[in-house]
Amino acid sequence: MNSPLINDNLIKTIKSYASNMQNKVTLVLQKGSHNKRADLVEFLTAICSATTMIEFEEDDLGVIARGPLSFILKSNNEFTGISFSGIPGGHEFNSLILAILQCGGADLKLDKTIQDLISKIDDEIKFQVFVSLSCQNCPEVVQTLNKFSIINKNISSETIDGGLFQELISERGIQAVPSVYLNDEPFLTGRVDVSKIIEKLKAQYLNLQSPDVDSLPLQDITVIGGGPAGISAAIYSARKGLKVTLIAEKMGGQVAETLDIENMISVSSTTGVELTKSMHNHLSDYDVTVKEHQQVIQISKSATKKIELSSGEIIESRSVIIATGANWKELNIPGEKENLGNGVAYCPHCDGPFFKNKDVAVIGGGNSGVEAALDLSTIVNSITIIEFLPKLNADQILVDRVKTRKNINILCGIECKEILSTDGKVSSVSYIERETKQAKTLKIDGVFVQIGLIPNSQFLKGVVALNEYGEIIIDDKGRTSETGIFACGDATNVPYKQISISMGEGAKAAITAAEFLQTHIDKQSTSLSI
Repeated sequence: MNSPLINDNLIKTIKSYASNMQNKVTLVLQKGSHNKRADLVEFLTAICSATTMIEFEEDDLGVIARGPLSFILKSNNEFTGISFSGIPGGHEFNSLILAILQCGGADLKLDKTIQDLISKIDDEIKFQVFVSLSCQNCPEVVQTLNKFSIINKNISSETIDGGLFQELISERGIQAVPSVYLNDEPFLTGRVDVSKIIEKLKAQYLNLQSPDVDSLPLQDITVIGGGPAGISAAIYSARKGLKVTLIAEKMGGQVAETLDIENMISVSSTTGVELTKSMHNHLSDYDVTVKEHQQVIQISKSATKKIELSSGEIIESRSVIIATGANWKELNIPGEKENLGNGVAYCPHCDGPFFKNKDVAVIGGGNSGVEAALDLSTIVNSITIIEFLPKLNADQILVDRVKTRKNINILCGIECKEILSTDGKVSSVSYIERETKQAKTLKIDGVFVQIGLIPNSQFLKGVVALNEYGEIIIDDKGRTSETGIFACGDATNVPYKQISISMGEGAKAAITAAEFLQTHIDKQSTSLSI
């Protein structure tokens, strides 16, 4: 059976993946009427047509369901804790299919340490995740919380399509996705990293000294960071025959949040999601232990490095390569943090739809800011690019493109002073013209901050030398001030933060680390085969 939302090729793909399902999964839709319900019935029925291992039925679900657009997943006739409210198309289609396969017995692909932590939660937890089907960051959160529901029967997770539940969005004042609620109370919102969810759950519901998992054997190289630099370093290290572990809060890093990439040599055009998937697939070709969704708390300066993770696990390693990248830089002006999720945003792709036909400002005139303005120009009423310098410093091709958009205005030589709000929503930004010193106010409904990146190096203070910008100081071979610790990518003082450069720096750091091990470690007592 075909559906306008699912073509024959997708149904064949579902059939292929479902061939290994061990448990029968039932999609149970709440009874009732809604003008979109027929579309949802057709959508779910089409999925079920792919295999007899997936069934569809309608029932009165009571308090489990939000209404006639809500359906739950049962595995062997038992509620899995996973539900969807809306039609999970777009980026959330994969979330639904993965949930079905995982409820059917597929590998969760979640670190055993994290699974152990989640299984120990005794309290009843009900997650609600408000998403936009155009948000490329939402699926990671949805998919992880669905896994939590499978691991622990005390946890449930409902994915809510904000586009179909506008009244609820307005009632809760949501202006950013994903917006995660825990037991009907705000939990996290906007650019949510899964590691932050785990950390908050651990602090609120768990008090563990150490995880109940077997420790890894002594590693030769431990790479911290899952972006282009980190994955490159891990692959190059593994090719040397070394014992390698990669620790990442999020695979892909900032690349995963990038929409269009047109400067990867030999690849004319790709997206951050596609590139992240390709890098991850390449990494999986090698024997690398991956610990995703975990933060590094500290690194010892001993000869054998001890790396403490947020889960409580300790990894011992002969050397370390730091590739933690960078995160969005904040304005650090009044009203920014106070209005996060209520008009202040950092991801135009995720949160842009909430500002349809509204007036917004993009702060930052570099590539990120100008690209954000171009993306938003098809959604919002008007955009004002605000740049601190006398002129935009984006690539000329982007500057030329932005000047052709009639709804984009440009203000240069501007210093933002405060983001103001009315009734809990952003209403204006106050600024000063740097040349005239004149104070002015711009009325807007939202602010997208795009002023560059700040290195993720806070946990390294006192471990390696950092410069005034917080960047890790390295030499031409990627060596830091601490013997046995190397670094690469956007977290370092290497100029020009580019994907291609990060990949090359990752390879260089791995080769340098391998040379260090070969030179400094007694070959009689190591597993090296360089």
